Amino acid sequence: MNIEETYSISYQTTMEALERKACRSSFDKNEIENELAALYNYEGLGWAGRGMVKDAEISSAIAAYEAFLKRN
Repeated sequence: MNIEETYSISYQTTMEALERKACRSSFDKNEIENELAALYNYEGLGWAGRGMVKDAEISSAIAAYEAFLKRN
């Protein structure tokens, strides 16, 4: 699997999870915003040896969270 496929699959998986959360009666947009903030922090850590695959997973998750929050 290449980086583009990894990004696409991770984005879709994250978006599906967010959509499931939004269907719950206990849905709280603030929780999603907090999770996004945590992802930004995680991305910024830039751990040595994390690699391109993990970077693609993190950036795709951030993109999915941002898109989800814009719609909701």
